[in-house]
This record gives sequence, structure tokens and C-alpha cells, in this order.
Amino acid sequence: MVFKKKKEMQVDAFVLDHQKLERLSSFADAEGQNLASVLLRCAQLNDGIQQIHYIKQIVPLLEKMDVNSLYDPMVKSCLDILGCIFLSLDIKNPLKKVLASSLNGYPEPLIQEATLSFVACLEEELKTTDLSQYRKTMDNLAFCMENFHIGKSCVNILLEEVLRFLQRSIHEIEEESRKLRGNRIAQTRLMHDLLMGVKVSMILIQKIEENVQENTWKRLDCPAWQIMCGLLTTFICFLNKEDLLQTVQTTAGLAVVLFIKNMFEPAEQLPCLISNLLCGELKCSDVPTWFMDSCGNLCNATLSDSVLLFLSHGALAMLDWKNNNTGQIVEKLLLDIAQTLLTLSTRLKESAMAASLSRVVTIWTNAALDALQSSSINLKTSLSGNTDTIGKMLDYVYAHWEHPLDAVRHQTKLIFKNILQIHQATVKGSVDVKVDPFFLGLIDSLLSLEWHVKGKYSSLGCLVECIGIEYILAMDKTIPAQILSVMSDQSFAPYASDLLEIMFVNHKRHLTSILEGNTWIDSWHETWVSPLLLILCDGNAEQAMYVTDYYLPKLLKCSPESMNYMFKILWTSAECNVGSCSTRGALGALMACLRTARAHGHLQFTDIMHGGLVSIGCIKQGLVHQHDQVRIDALGVLCESHRSTETISLEEMQLIQFFIRYNLNSQSPAVRQQICSLLKKLFCRIYESAQGAHKMQQTKSKQDLVKDSVIWDPLMTLQLYKDFMSSVCGILFGALFPGSSHPTRFTALTLLTIITETFPVLEGQNQELFQIAQEVDPARIQSLLHCFASTFEEVKVLAFHLLMKLHPALPYFQDPEKLQALFEVAMQLSRSTKPYDCVTASYLLNFLIQQKNLPKILNAFYSDVNVSDDPVEGNTLAVIKYLLQNLEREIMQAEKSLLQAAALFPMYGRVHCIKGALQQLSPNRMTVISEWKELVAKLIKVSYKLSAVVSPVVQSSSPEGLIPMDTDLDTAERLQSILLEIQPCDTNDYFVGSKLLKEQCSLDCGDETTDNATTEITGEEQQTCDVTAQMVLVCCWRSMKEISLLLGKLCQLLPLEAFPGSHALITVELVKDIGEYFKHHLLKSRHRGAFELAYAGFVKLTEVLSRCNNENMHKLPQQWLHNVLEEIKSSNPSSKLCATRRSAGIPFYIQALLASEPKSKTGLLKMTMQELIPLASPSDTPPTTIPQVHALNILRALFKDTRLGENIIPYVADGMRAAILGFMSSVWAVRNSSTLLFSTLITRIFGVKRGKDENSKKNSFGQMSGTEFFTRFPNLYPFLLSQLELVASTVDSKSGELKLHPSLFLLLLILSKLYPSPMDGAYSALSMAPFVPFILRCGNSPIYRSRELAARALVPFIMRNMVPQTVTSLLTELPDYSDLCVRQNAIHGTLLQAKSLFGDQSNIS
Repeated sequence: MVFKKKKEMQVDAFVLDHQKLERLSSFADAEGQNLASVLLRCAQLNDGIQQIHYIKQIVPLLEKMDVNSLYDPMVKSCLDILGCIFLSLDIKNPLKKVLASSLNGYPEPLIQEATLSFVACLEEELKTTDLSQYRKTMDNLAFCMENFHIGKSCVNILLEEVLRFLQRSIHEIEEESRKLRGNRIAQTRLMHDLLMGVKVSMILIQKIEENVQENTWKRLDCPAWQIMCGLLTTFICFLNKEDLLQTVQTTAGLAVVLFIKNMFEPAEQLPCLISNLLCGELKCSDVPTWFMDSCGNLCNATLSDSVLLFLSHGALAMLDWKNNNTGQIVEKLLLDIAQTLLTLSTRLKESAMAASLSRVVTIWTNAALDALQSSSINLKTSLSGNTDTIGKMLDYVYAHWEHPLDAVRHQTKLIFKNILQIHQATVKGSVDVKVDPFFLGLIDSLLSLEWHVKGKYSSLGCLVECIGIEYILAMDKTIPAQILSVMSDQSFAPYASDLLEIMFVNHKRHLTSILEGNTWIDSWHETWVSPLLLILCDGNAEQAMYVTDYYLPKLLKCSPESMNYMFKILWTSAECNVGSCSTRGALGALMACLRTARAHGHLQFTDIMHGGLVSIGCIKQGLVHQHDQVRIDALGVLCESHRSTETISLEEMQLIQFFIRYNLNSQSPAVRQQICSLLKKLFCRIYESAQGAHKMQQTKSKQDLVKDSVIWDPLMTLQLYKDFMSSVCGILFGALFPGSSHPTRFTALTLLTIITETFPVLEGQNQELFQIAQEVDPARIQSLLHCFASTFEEVKVLAFHLLMKLHPALPYFQDPEKLQALFEVAMQLSRSTKPYDCVTASYLLNFLIQQKNLPKILNAFYSDVNVSDDPVEGNTLAVIKYLLQNLEREIMQAEKSLLQAAALFPMYGRVHCIKGALQQLSPNRMTVISEWKELVAKLIKVSYKLSAVVSPVVQSSSPEGLIPMDTDLDTAERLQSILLEIQPCDTNDYFVGSKLLKEQCSLDCGDETTDNATTEITGEEQQTCDVTAQMVLVCCWRSMKEISLLLGKLCQLLPLEAFPGSHALITVELVKDIGEYFKHHLLKSRHRGAFELAYAGFVKLTEVLSRCNNENMHKLPQQWLHNVLEEIKSSNPSSKLCATRRSAGIPFYIQALLASEPKSKTGLLKMTMQELIPLASPSDTPPTTIPQVHALNILRALFKDTRLGENIIPYVADGMRAAILGFMSSVWAVRNSSTLLFSTLITRIFGVKRGKDENSKKNSFGQMSGTEFFTRFPNLYPFLLSQLELVASTVDSKSGELKLHPSLFLLLLILSKLYPSPMDGAYSALSMAPFVPFILRCGNSPIYRSRELAARALVPFIMRNMVPQTVTSLLTELPDYSDLCVRQNAIHGTLLQAKSLFGDQSNIS
């Protein structure tokens, strides 16, 4: 193991003002031994650690003084100064804790005097009116009340002043926060100050009973009482303010209950009061006047869901549930809170509130467990597993155990575990839990669920921990094999392995308790090890891999003795079952087990070699096996070790060299990544081991010992390591020959980079240790430079980073001629028509910028080379200026002939190189600010100029083919015709009429025509070349792409103007201009490549603005969003907004604005959805459908955006409603956009489709039960039911007339995604029964696909116990042979539904 050196603790020293130092000097004695002298020396130190040592001397000094000396004026002055020091220190400063500890140790006669001194200091601090000092004072108050006796006494004496300060500070902080709305950084800081104020108020109230001997503060005329009533009113107001942080509201809920608990009398009626508040049954006549005055908002109004949640949390947290002295009143409150929480669970769907609710439900289960310790029989009866309350709690668990939020899923597991304990407590002593019907029923229900339900695993684990594994294995011995079979899917592997671990640990504990000695192990191996070996040998690749990664380590940890059993079986089978390219075989299973055992410290390489477990030949066979994973596992046996300093043997080195020679060219990226990761572990082990050997050699040399040790010679080991690493480097550099494949280059460069990072290039390094710089000669440098020419950017990146690490130690790059040749190549490539060439140019220039000799080269090309203190900054500035000069010249040429520019000098390469050079720059290290400011302004101006040249092409209504190819007119006429074609067609008039294309007579009047698909032009260098429409388009959209990314990078890298007159490189006006530029091109561009990459640049800008302290900049995204929404609402057929191409860049523009908003703040998202949902929904008399099309397309983009996370989920139901209703529109564009939105929502709700077959098990992993679905989206229940009723009325037509409702397929598709669950039913408020008759009628549809979906949709709506009855009913409805009217479609639909009900495995008992 390698132990990191601990960082030295830094302690800020306190500083006294001149007046206090003078006072201490006046009392200091000549010997410097009295208290004043010690404090004076302490105050004059600049090191906080040394000050701590002096502070610790105070108490021993005071203890030595006699009683009379303690009342000396010197002591009084020192105490006053210590009080000032204490209050001035930051709460996190260790000095404060040391000082408090010393003050607690004062002699008894001095305590009163010290308290008076501290009271004076604290009283002065409480008078502060500086808002910025409030937090510090609050921290001091909190510190005083926690284990600091003098501090508690001070707060007791100053109780009224402390309360008044808290009331004033909380009010002022809240007011200031309201004023700063929009400035998120300042507002968040104030919110945390406000939270601290509420917490300190709570601490104070909790300490009042301890600090105040008499309840004088409880008199209604007492100022302290009146202030507390004011604070209570303030906290109640906080509960309803949505602009506060939720943590502030939650803490305010705790404070409200705590204040009422301490103020309300008689205390026995407090539970009844809170219960009436939550249930809305509180009568004004039943409460005192002060309560009505302070809590009127709670008494006179219907409480919102959030307030109910906060109050329930407060009651659960602040009331004592263990010591139940008030009997049934408390028990009634507990049950009322449960009912309130269960009601809220059907209404609170916003992510943050759903997470809070799950935590409060968990707290309720803990409170119930506490209450059961001293409860009556009635409460035990009310909380047993078969009661309504616990049943609904279980329904909550089933509906939320696969919730998208991790926090909710975690809390759901805790709730289920606590429910089991609650039931155990209710039946304790009366029923054996192992035969309790409640537990057995839960096991039966859980086992009947499909294994794709993730909540099943944690729940079964809780049950196993509660009642043991015996009953489950008695029911079905194949349960372990069933769980292992699920592990072919990585998303289920962790859940399955955790459950298996609980099971086999419990099983081992059970077997060892009933069997003697090791007789238990055979039975245990048969149950848990045999299925594992079968999968490792013959299972599919994914399953074997995940079983090895997740299950095998836990199994070996539980039973290390099973390792030899596994090796023995696999080694015996390895000779005859070697495996193939598709299966691992016994050899692969053996390698996997060896690797796992070695990685987790159960085995060492010497044990493998000398213990006779496997032979060298067997490992070699694994290293070149056909199966990728077998090779990786065999390599893992060599590379992975539990000890990072374990010495590498000669056999391991030879095997590693053998592996590298044959495995550099792996075609699988995943395999290459694993190879590099494992070899990195090996190289790190070599480095750590070499360091240890080097230290050992130095120790031996110092002690003058004999060098050739009998056991181990460090020098020989170091030489072996050097030779091995040199050999590896030779193989890797040799693999970089011209023409080598991409996988080979990638692997070799990655490993060389790892070696360079592991063995850093350091000056003066000991020659005994390996140095990679010694392995790099000019030929190998040329090989690295040739890698820049690769068409794969990742190869360029690796070569660039490797050269950056190596170049300081290489003399090759000190030669100006070589640098000049590289610079000339880079400039030529930057104007190439091949897009990947400009990437090569960028990396070459970025590398050259780091060279100190570059200015000498630039002087030959460019006269204005800057001199800067930082060579990198000067080089960057000079290169960008030179590139910009070339770009300006090329833009001038492009303005004359865009075709010539596209063919000879597409300008995007220059812009790409400028962007790349900026990325290497550190804004904090800029020195020549004025030049940078001028350059940035010029860069932005030139970007706009280039955009003006190329934007007409990408903004055309048909940018893919603008050049007319049937004439031979000259270039100028062609460009003019292009621009004429673009301009007038940029509208949405196709919505109201057909578009007539005007023919240009001038294009057809020529005598000569050609069928050539190219245009021949002559460039400035008199070279003839052909230009296609594709070349022009590529030139234009790539230029737009680079401009957008450059502008975004400028805003991201360079400091923005925080206030007028600051030395920022980008002013507010420039930012507004850039924002308007992005808006223009995102809303007007038709080419996807152009607006997608404009979006990437715009995102960078919005992210910077969201963190900016300048209020004007901070509000820009909100203003832009408001403007574009207004423009969408008012759009019409003559609008410039593109309503085809899925609204083109409009969704991207809105996505970028919303993605910049912090996840904790959803104001912009809420505003946007409130505007878009009504627009997307059909209206009775729409003036135009264009806004609806835009709204549907934008909603689709927002629901697809993963960055919005769970904040978008509350709007899913409304989005689904708009999509389904949009299908009934008579306008094709609306139906098309509704289709896309519906598809996105299905993916958002149920997850990505994993297989083509809808019935495939792969596609069952994202499904939900009916109850879970309608609990998560309750608004869809009445809507889908009403729509299904409408659809069913059109399907079952006796006339046989074909009537296909547009929504039929959509509704059945949603319902067919649900799965049947034995957990559905008893306590759910959302019954599935109303859907059944309509689904049955849909089975009569004349459309085959609809009948098939209706059959699948019926399954989740039929309870298990109702399946026989339903099937019988279906078969009874089949027509008799004597019926005159027989509809074959209806018969087929009925039979399909019966087949689906019997085909579902969970319905077969």
C-alpha cells in the first residue's frame, strides 16, 4: 500500500488592534510570565498553530494564581480581550475550538467574571446593522450554545437581545434576497444565511428550557414572548414562499412545530392541535388568542400540499415518539400524518418535492417503530401488516421502487425495510415470523413478479434478512440460477449481485448453525457455485462478464475456501473445453477466476506458478485466445495485484511482452480501453516497486552492506525493469510505422502516454530508474509527427499530448529549420479543402506555440510579433494575428467569388486554428490586456463579416443544392443567381399556397449547355478546378460551425465585464451582440449542421451568463427566452421562422436557454412549459397552425434533453395529452410533429427500446405496472380512459364499416407497455377495472395490429385471481356455429386476448 503524506494543517492567526496591544503591554510583567505577557506574545505571532500552543497555557496560568489575584484589573482586561478574540474568529478556525475549550476550564471563581466580559462583547456584536456581518454573528451564537458553558450563560442573560437580533436579521436578509432576485449567486448566499438564522432560532428555543430557570419568557406581556410570536409568524410565511430554497422551507416547518411545542399549553393537547391542523379541522375557538395572531395563516386558509408536507416533517422530527405519555392522542396523530403523506404522494410530482416526501415517509416509519415500543394494543392493531395504513404504504413502495430519482428509490427501500420491522413489532411474541402469513404472502407476491422489476431485488433482500433464505429455497431451488440469468443486463447486475450476496451469506450462516464442521460446504457449493461455473463456461459474453465483475468477488469474500474447489473443477475441464470466439469455455472461466482472486488479494502470482494451479503455457494460451474477454482476463492475472508495490517477476515480464506483440491491433474499442487500463496498473506497479528498490539500494549503500544479497538484489531488479520498459517502448514505437492501422496507433500512443505519465520526464533523475526520454530518437519523433496526419482526431490528440510531455527533454525541437518546416506545413493545411487537414494544422500550431524559438520563425512571415513576459502568450497572440490577417484577405476574395473560395481556400480552417490556439491560453495569466482586447474585438468583427458571406446558403429554404448545374455562365452570374433564389423564398408561405419557382431566362438563353454536375472556375493561381454544390455547402456550414464555436469559446474563456469600467476583454454590448447573432442564425438557418453547432456555441455563452455577477448579463437569457416565445406565439405564414425541418434551430435555441438554468431553479422551464403546453394543444378556432407545430417540435426537444433531468417529468402528462390530441388534426404538419413528440414521450417514460420485437424480454426492462404508471402520472388516468371510451365506440361497429380512429394505436401502445403486477389492487385509489371493457371492445378492430395491441394491453388490467373468469367470459362470447353474422376479426381478437392472458407467465399458478 502507498500512504499519501498528510497535508499540513493551515490555521489563520488572529490579529489585535493597536489599542488592545497597548493594554496588554501595560499589564505585561518584566519576566513575561503573567497572563498579559502570554497573550501579548500570542497576538504578535503570525502562525495560527503557534498561537494555539500559547492559548493552551492560559488555564494552567490561571490555576496557579491565588484567588485574590483573579480579580486583578489585568485579568479583567485579558478576559475582555479574549472575548473579542473569540467572537472575531471564524467558526471553522481551530483556534476558536481551542479557545472555547480553554475557557470551559477556567477556575470556578473566575467563571462569573469571564461571563460578564463575554456578555459585554456579545451584546456589542448583537447591535451590528451590517448585513454582511449577520452570518458571522449567527455562527457565534450557534457556537456559544454548543458545549460552551460561558457562551450558554451569555445567551441566557441576553435572551431578549438575541431574539431581537434574530428577528431583525432574518427579516432584513429575506428583504435583501427579494431585491436581488435574478442574481443567483448573491441570492443563494443570502438563502444560506437565512437558513442559518432559522437553525439558530431553533437551537435557541431548544436551549431555553435548559438555560432559563423560571419560565418568565412565557408571560404574554414579556418582550421575549412577543418576539418569539413574531418569529413564529415569519417562519409560517416562509412555508408559503416558493422563491425560497426548499431547505429553508423544510427547516421553517421544523421551526414552526418546535416553537408551537415550546409555547403551547397544555402540552398534552399539542398532538391534537397538530392533528387538527393537518386535517383542516382546527376551530378558532379551541386555540388561544396569541396562536390565532401568530398562526392565522395556518388556521384560516386551506393548507397547500407543500405546507402540509413541511408541517408533517416538523411534527415527526420535533415530537417525542418513544416516550408516549399522552396515549391515544399521539397515536391518532401518527395515523393522521400517515394519511396526509399518502394523500400527498398522489399529488406531489415535482422531483424535489417527491424526494422530500419519500424522506418524510421514511421518517414516519422510524417514528412508528419508536411509538410501538411504548404503545397500546390499538396502535399495534392499526399498524399490523394487514391493515389499511400499512397496505397503502406498501402501495407507495410498489409505485415508487423504480422511480427515476435515486433518492426516492433509496428511501423506498428503507420504507419497505421499516414496514417489515413494524409488522414484526406488532406480532412480537405471538407469531413466528418465519411462518407469518404476511411475510409469506409478500414472498409469494415478489417471486411471482418478473425479474426485470428492480424493486423486487431490494425488497427480497430485506425479506431474506428478516426471515431467512430457507423458505425461498424450499419454494424453488433454481432461484439463484434465475437471478444469475438476469445478470446479462448491466443495469440489473448490481441489484442481482447484492441480492445474491444477502442470500448466500444468510444461507451459509443457516447451514453452519445446523451442521457440524465443514459438512455444510458441499450443499452451499451446489446452490451457489455450480450455477456460477456453468455461466462462466457456457454463458453468453455479457452475462459471464457481469457475473465475474459483480458476483464472483462477493462469493470469494464470503467463502475464500471455495476458490480451490473452483480451480480444481475448471483446470480439469480446461484441456477439453478451450472455448471459441463466441464462448469462453473452461479455460476462459479459469482465467476469470484467477484474475478475480488475484485482484482481491486471495492469490499471488507465485502461488499460481509454484502452487501448480496453472502452467505458463495455459496462461499463454489465454493471452492469445480467440475470445476477447479471455485475453483480457489472462492479462488481468498478470497486471492486477492487491499490493501496488508487489515486485514483477521475470516470467510476468516475458508474458506481458508476448501479449503486447499480438494484441495491439484489437478492433474493439472496449477491449483496447481495458488493455490500456490493465497495463497502466502494471506500469504503476513497476514504478512503485522501482522506487522501493531504489530506496533499498540507497539504504544498502549507506550501511555499506554487501551488494549481492542472497534473497534480493535491488540493482538487478532495477535493471530488469529498465530493460523491460525499454523493450515495451521499442514495440510500441515500432507499431507507429506509416500505414499502420488506427487501432494499432491508438493503442500504442495511449500506452506511450501512460508510460510518460507514470515515469515523468524530470531533470536530474537518477540513472538507475527508467527514463522514457532516452528511448526517443529523431526517427521516433518523426513517427509521432506523422501521427498528426491521421484522419482520426483521437490519434492526433494522443500524439499532441505525448509530444507536449516529451518536447522539453528533446533537442530535436531546438532546431529553427525543423520548426519553420512544420509551421509552413501547418499554414498550408489550414486552408485545405479537406476538413480533417485543418484539425491537423490546429494541433501542429498549438504544439509550435509552446516552442520558445517560434518568434524567430514568425519574423520571416509576419512583422508584428509581440514581446511578452510569457512566451506562450506572445506566441499565441502572434499566431492568431497572422491567421487573422490571412483570414481577412480570404474573406475579401470570398465576397467576390464564393465558389472560388469553396474550391481553393475554404475559410473555416483558419477560424478552427484560431479557436484551437485560444484553447491553450490561460485567461488568468494574460499580461498584454490592451492588445488582447483589440484582438478580441477584431476577431468578433471578422466573424460577423465571414458569417455575412456564407449565411445566405445555410439560411436558404433548400441549402443542399443551390448551384444551377445546367449552364456554363461565369462565376459572378452564378453567385448572383444563387442570392436571388435565396432571398424571396425564405418564408412559410407554403402553409397557405403553393410555391412557384421563377425560372431565370438568362440561364436558359445560352447556346451551349452541358450535363456536367460541376462548375469549372479558375482560381487566383490560374489553376482550374471543379466546384459542386456540395463543396459550396460544406464550405458555408463548416464556416458557420467554426464561427459559432469560436464566439462561444471567447465568451467561455475570457473574462466578461462584471461592472462598467472593469478590465474585461468582452463588454456587455459585445455579449448582447453575440447573443443576437446566435439568435439570428439559430432561428433562420435551415441546414442542420449549421444550427446544431451554433447551438453548441450558444450553450457556452448561456452557461457563462448564468454564472455572471453582472445583473444585466445575468438576465439576458430570460429576456431572450421571453422574446422568442412571443415571436413563436405570433408567427404566421409570412414569418421568417422555419416551420419545416422540425422547426430547424428554434428548439435548439430554447434548449440552450433552459439548459443554462441551475437544476435547483426551474423558473425559466416553468414559464416556458406554461406557454408551450397551451400552444401545442389544439384550439377551437386557430388563426394558424404554425405556432402549434413549433410548440410540438420544441416540446419534443425538451423532453429529449437529458440535462433537464427530472425537472421535466411533471409536464409529461400534459405533453402526452397534446401529442394524442394532435393526431386528430386535419393538418399534416401537426400530425407529423405529434408523432415525433409521442415517440419521444414513450422513450422518456418507458426507456429506450432495446430490440425490434415489441414482445422481446429486452423491451420489458423499462415497463411499469398499471398502478405505478398512473401513480406517477395521475392526470393521464381520466384522459386515457375518456379517450379509450371514445375510440372503443368507433371500433365495435355492427355494420362492419371500417372506422379507424387516429388515437386507437397510440392508446393501445401506451397500455400495452404496462405489465401485470400482483401488487396492484387492494389499496390503490386508481382502479384498473374501468379500462377493461373498452380494451375488450378494441379487440374487435378490423386492423390486425390493433387487435394484437389490444390483446397485449389487456394483460396488465386483469388481476391474477380474475384471469380464469375473464378467459371463460371471452370464450363464452365466441359466436355459435349457428349464428348468421360471424365477424372473423372479432373472433380473432377474442382468441388473441385469451392467448395473451394465458401466455403471461405471472398469471399461471
